[in-house]
Amino acid sequence: MNKAPGLVALLATGCLVAMLNSVSFAAETPPSDAPTPEAQPPVNPPAKRSPWLFLPTFSSNPKLGNALGGMAAYVTKFDLKSQVSIFGLSAQYTDTDSATAAMIARTSFREDHHRISMVVVGGRIKNDYDDFLGTGVPLKSEDNIRGVLGRYLYRLKDDWFVGGQLIVTNYHVYGQTALDDDVLNTLGLTGFESGGVGLAVLHDSRDIQDKPSKGWLLNFNNVAYREAISGDNNFDVYRLDYRHFWSHGDGNVIAVRQSNQWTVDAPPSAYAPVLLRGYTMGEYLGQNMSSLEVEERYKIAARWTATFFAGGACLYGDGKTCESNNLYPSYGAGIQYLLKPQQGIVANLEYAQGKDGNNAVLFKMGYAW
Repeated sequence: MNKAPGLVALLATGCLVAMLNSVSFAAETPPSDAPTPEAQPPVNPPAKRSPWLFLPTFSSNPKLGNALGGMAAYVTKFDLKSQVSIFGLSAQYTDTDSATAAMIARTSFREDHHRISMVVVGGRIKNDYDDFLGTGVPLKSEDNIRGVLGRYLYRLKDDWFVGGQLIVTNYHVYGQTALDDDVLNTLGLTGFESGGVGLAVLHDSRDIQDKPSKGWLLNFNNVAYREAISGDNNFDVYRLDYRHFWSHGDGNVIAVRQSNQWTVDAPPSAYAPVLLRGYTMGEYLGQNMSSLEVEERYKIAARWTATFFAGGACLYGDGKTCESNNLYPSYGAGIQYLLKPQQGIVANLEYAQGKDGNNAVLFKMGYAW
């Protein structure tokens, strides 16, 4: 069995929907000192919902092991025209003795003319592979990860945004035995310390950021990692992500996503991963990655939807082509409960199936994308 807890666990998944609901408080109407016969019965104002979300988190995957943790998030809107802003903390511990934690912020303000996103992550991840990266060699490793990511976007015109981003990472991979170290060094997977800056261009016409029923998103960005900023590696990463959403029927939505990541002169540890449900992030790496997903979000009831999805990814470059060994299919289904109708935030339980024994049960806040 391969157990390789990855950064996906930071956005991890819980098992109690009831605890995901925000607490509601009803405001009381003070009694009148001198009621008159003509006075109407007092009417309580609508209940005020708490902006807080608390999640006990749990995930299980035959190649990830079992993880238990928690997440707390504060959800708000700074004005009527801005998107929902979220500030959260997350932590996980796994039965492979791995521990990860993250602070996440996603903001939209000044009538959605400004968007800022930040992530601070740290942790220790222990991996136990029976077949490391398809080499046929068993391997035990320990990864120490620290990173800071920040992005600022400004609405330039209509639905178009431009901005920049900064990423600083400190990522080390250690073998748990001398032989493991030899294998890692032979493959060039020793981790890296790097810092980079880049540009970001975004088109976003989605009606609701977390539960879109129409509109499309185009996200192109790059990061130029340079020794002058941090680390010992000079390389570049380019990403292009396209998503489109169409409403049909009574509250149903069909969604399509096409995603790409290309690397130039990157060390193997910084290669592009397969980003599909059912696969462990970082288990399969290639110089470049492209994927396509189609998802139906079917409305069952006022607060309930079901998802049905299928897709695939290809790793290519550096001698790899999109042949069967480098193709990664994914399909599955799930069910969602609408926690905060105005903000479009859902609790999401899904099962995803990949190839070669890859599968996962995922329970988290929000749709997959």
